[in-house]
Amino acid sequence: MREKLVARSLDGTPLYLQLARNLRDHIENGGITPGSALPSERDLSEMAGISRVTVRKAIGELIDEGVLFRKQGSGTFVARRIEAPASALSSFTHDAISRGEDPGVIWMMKSYAQPTEEEAAALAIPQSSRVARLGRVRLSGGEPLAIEHAVVPADCLPDLSALGDSLYEAMDRTGCRPTSGTQRVRASLATPTEAGLLSVRQNSEVLRIERLARMPGGRAVEFTRSVYRGDRYDFVTDLREIG
Repeated sequence: MREKLVARSLDGTPLYLQLARNLRDHIENGGITPGSALPSERDLSEMAGISRVTVRKAIGELIDEGVLFRKQGSGTFVARRIEAPASALSSFTHDAISRGEDPGVIWMMKSYAQPTEEEAAALAIPQSSRVARLGRVRLSGGEPLAIEHAVVPADCLPDLSALGDSLYEAMDRTGCRPTSGTQRVRASLATPTEAGLLSVRQNSEVLRIERLARMPGGRAVEFTRSVYRGDRYDFVTDLREIG
């Protein structure tokens, strides 16, 4: 590994960018598998023959790109690209657990309100109705991956004080778990606020997802807008020949 990481300033490129490039190439070529820990800054410094400050800057560059991520108290790891099925109605919690990861939530908002005109139209309810407005950052393995803003009819949830990490599990308890819906995905750039919440650079690539989910009888019970990190997610759809 040493010869792959040695950085030399032959073309005027800063050493930390050369090291970042060499590390990136080494990871992409299978030298370090996704989910594995990166060697320590001290070890990388010795391997590359450069200062720990330079190593730290190179690692920071790759973290900003989404190639690496830090776990508090555990070290720096190679990020996995997550393949999420675009045609399946699944929860973030279920998907994280199925990958063998530990899901988590940072709640930003959990309150009752009246829907906006757009929300009422999407859910096919009067604008005078009572809805739960939920805002949260979704974590997997302690890493922020998505921001979700959901609007759900109040009768489809238990009391908000009893709401856990999984929205769909809570809706299941009231008999309102959705089984179908429509979802739109588009590419965008992170705003300063979104970048801060997701621990990425401002204007990093993100995926904006709008979901309207329904119960078996057709009742709309969830209207959610989400922002997913574009450096970590691929939404995959199986294709079949028509005709």
